[in-house]
Amino acid sequence: MSLTVRIDPHVHSEASYDAEDPVELILEQAAEIGLDAVVITDHDVVHESVRAAELAPMYGLVGIPGVEVSTADGHLLCLGVREMPPRRAPMKETVEWVRDRGGVAIVPHPFQRSRHGVRKKRLRGVDPDAIEVYNSWLFTGWKNRRARRFAKGRGYPGVAGSDAHKVGYVGRAYTEIDIPNATRAGLSEEVILDAIRGGSTRVEGRRTPIPTSARHYAGAGVRKSGYFAKQGALKSGSLAKTGVAQMARTLYRVSPFR
Repeated sequence: MSLTVRIDPHVHSEASYDAEDPVELILEQAAEIGLDAVVITDHDVVHESVRAAELAPMYGLVGIPGVEVSTADGHLLCLGVREMPPRRAPMKETVEWVRDRGGVAIVPHPFQRSRHGVRKKRLRGVDPDAIEVYNSWLFTGWKNRRARRFAKGRGYPGVAGSDAHKVGYVGRAYTEIDIPNATRAGLSEEVILDAIRGGSTRVEGRRTPIPTSARHYAGAGVRKSGYFAKQGALKSGSLAKTGVAQMARTLYRVSPFR
């Protein structure tokens, strides 16, 4: 008997220069639409992803850290790492760096140079753990089909990722992983990464993750507004308390009874 796990391995938070949502909101959205894990893969920074992985169990998710690093040959998804890989190094060396630390190296949106996808000739000799064969951010399906043919022809596992830069797009594409002899209670980062390496993956990218999730995508905007309203209230309260404390210190300094 096998366990089917749904994971979006390619999502950006506000730590990326081109995204805007906090990891808490992303984790909430992932849980709402029925994912089992979501990997925050910010551009060339890893701190928020590590924090998200620590918070994930609070949302009923498996915590997996990661990063989308800029190599000399294009972008590379590094899953299961808790420190920054070397930037601008050859992709082959970066893949080896990730493997040495127990991680999984995935080539995202290959062949799309406008988004720093690696060129086909640069992939020779790289030998990643998997290829992203469905990226929901692509405007046409041609590059996805090309990536799928490349992965199939060379025996690489194929994965799908939303590449979400806004919370409402989390899970628009995701990867299903069949894990034999696994239980929900025993599910972990290591178990999921091993299953990806083993190629037990299926790609979903033409529909939302769960039939009922359409309303959750629509509700993502509401959750986002609620989240920032709450943060604003907390911040205002904190500032008010700070102001009172500062005033008290000032009065103490000028008091004749000091």
